[in-house]
Amino acid sequence: MPTYLSSVSDRESQTNWVSKLTKSYYQDDQQAKLIHLQAEVDSLLQQLENLKQQRLVATSQK
Repeated sequence: MPTYLSSVSDRESQTNWVSKLTKSYYQDDQQAKLIHLQAEVDSLLQQLENLKQQRLVATSQK
């Protein structure tokens, strides 16, 4: 379980860093699109980690 939590917090830190870094390089509309894409990626990664966790639990219960 600690790996799961650390990977999510690492991703959040990475997202914050990217957001700060890109503020000066992109126009507002491009930055809004980038932020939206980052949110989608974060959501998909969270779903993937949830599926992995569910599979681990299902496998251990057999």
